[in-house]
Amino acid sequence: MLAAIAGAGLAVPAVVPVPPPVPVAEPAVVVSCPYLSLPAIPPTPATPPRDPAAPVPGGAQLGTPGLAVPPGVPAPPALSAVSWVVADLDTGAVLGACAAHLRRRPASVQKLLLAETALPELDPDLVVEATAEDLALPAHSSAVGLLVGGRYPVSTLWYGLLLESGNDAANALARVAGGDGGVPATLAAMNAEAQRLGATDTHAVTPSGLDAPDQYTSAYDLALIARADFARTDFVRYDTALRIQWPAQPPRDPRGFQIQNENKLLVSYPGALGGKTGFTDQARHTYVGAAQRGGRRLVVTLMGAETVPARGWQQGAKLLDWGFGLPATASVGHLVTPAEVSQQRDSPAPRPAATGPARAVPAATGTAGGRLRLAAAAGGAGTALLVFAVAVATVRRGRRRRALRRAR
Repeated sequence: MLAAIAGAGLAVPAVVPVPPPVPVAEPAVVVSCPYLSLPAIPPTPATPPRDPAAPVPGGAQLGTPGLAVPPGVPAPPALSAVSWVVADLDTGAVLGACAAHLRRRPASVQKLLLAETALPELDPDLVVEATAEDLALPAHSSAVGLLVGGRYPVSTLWYGLLLESGNDAANALARVAGGDGGVPATLAAMNAEAQRLGATDTHAVTPSGLDAPDQYTSAYDLALIARADFARTDFVRYDTALRIQWPAQPPRDPRGFQIQNENKLLVSYPGALGGKTGFTDQARHTYVGAAQRGGRRLVVTLMGAETVPARGWQQGAKLLDWGFGLPATASVGHLVTPAEVSQQRDSPAPRPAATGPARAVPAATGTAGGRLRLAAAAGGAGTALLVFAVAVATVRRGRRRRALRRAR
C-alpha cells in the first residue's frame, strides 16, 4: 500500500514511534506511628508546613510524617503523643522518631530555648525587681509567685522557671536579658539561636511557651535545643534541683515558701538527668527528658500527648526504656550541629542571579550579639534598629554589672 502511494507521487506519512511509558514513582510508604485510641480532643491550630523541597535536617528518613525506626528493632511503645524523638545526647544519633519535623505549639518546653539563649547573657547574682509587666499573665497561667516590686536574684528566677515552670519568671528573665530592647529583643535572640542550632521548625513568639499565633517547634528541634542545654553545667544545676526555698519579700511575704521540681522523672527514673514538662490547651502535653544508662545519655522529646496511657514524663520514660534497649549503632538520622549548620549556610547551593541588589547575611555566632545581627539581616531595617538598641543595651548592661560588682 505504501509503495503504491509513493508510486502515485503522494507523500508517505511518517511513522511516529510510540514513546515508552514514563515510569511513575511509587509513593513513599508511610508507616503509622503506634498511637493509642483517644477520646475527642480540641483541634490544634494549623502551623506553617515545612517546605517539601528543602533538605530534611538530620536526614531524609526523618522527613516522614510517620514512624522512622531502624530495621529489625523492637517496635516502640504505643503512646498518645502525636510526635516524638529519641536521640543520643553525646553522639547526636537519632535512634527513632515519629513525625520528627511536625510543627506544633511548644507549651512550657519553650523555656528550654529561653534558657539556652539567656543563660550566657545574665549574671546569676544580678538582682531583678519584678514589674507589673512580668505578672501580666492569662488567668490560671502557671506562675511561681513573683510580687510587683519584689527583688529576686537571676539565679532564683532560673529555679522558678525550670522547677515551677513560672511564666512570670520567664517574662522577668526575658525582659532583663533584652536590656533596653526588653522581651522583644530576647525573642529575636531566641529565634536567632534556634536558627544557629539548626532548629528550623521553631519560631518563638512568647518566652514562656504560652499559646500564640505563629509559634511552633518540633520534636526534632526540641532535641537540638535540649542537647545544647544539657551541655551547660549551670542549666543542669538549675534543672535538677528537687526543691528550693523561695526568698521572702517582706512585708507582703515575710517567710517565703518552698517550690518543688515538677519533672517527676528525676525521682522516679534511675539515671534521670533532667528535663521539662509543658501543657497548654493548644499544645496539649509536651515533654523533654534525659537519662543515662550503661555509659549512654539519651534524650526524649514528645509533643501533643494526653494523660493516657500515662502522664507525659511517664510516656517519655517508656521511650527511654525502648531507646536504651537498642544497639548503640542504631540510627535513622542525626542531630545537626551548629558547625554543620554554619557550613551549609556559608556554602549555599547555586541560585539564579537576583534581580535586585544582594544583601549579605552574616553567619551566626555563639554570642547573643551575633545571633541578633543574624536576626536583623533576615528581618530588615526595623529589626536592625531593635538590634542596635539591644547592642547598646548590652554595653550598658555590662557597665551596670561592673558597677554592681563594685558596690557589693
